[in-house]
Amino acid sequence: MDRPLSFEDQLAALLPRLRRFAHALARNPSDADDLTQMAIERAVRSQGQWQSGTRLDSWLYKIMRNLWIDTIRSRSRKERFEAPPDEAARHGEDPRDKIEASIDLKRMVAAMQRLPAEQREVVALILIEGFGYRETAEMLDLPIGTVSSRLVRGRTALLAMVGEQ
Repeated sequence: MDRPLSFEDQLAALLPRLRRFAHALARNPSDADDLTQMAIERAVRSQGQWQSGTRLDSWLYKIMRNLWIDTIRSRSRKERFEAPPDEAARHGEDPRDKIEASIDLKRMVAAMQRLPAEQREVVALILIEGFGYRETAEMLDLPIGTVSSRLVRGRTALLAMVGEQ
């Protein structure tokens, strides 16, 4: 009989997904790595608050999102945060630009970065991470209708942006 995975094993298995979500939120590789580390640290420190039998991934995404909101609020008090356009254009570039798939990925990442934060987080959770509308609504503490409308607006905007390039 297999024994259930430990908290740490489950956490380690979720790292790639957490990093992807952090990149969707932060739009900056360094900030995304910092955000991932902070979320893992918070989860380990708060392990006792997680209820076994519930979805660890949902709990971790909520921690990460709340940390990101706190980070943005802190930065906005100190200074207006906006990456210079030349730096934003470099993010997500693959040096093997002759490979068609990497070009498509670059275009999609750039389009995702141009979405408003509210749409970007819903698109990341539903389209990239595969969560359902209800799970996403619970994680973001939003009504399902709001999640649905943000997803529709985000998809439409992505298609328009990718189509214009």
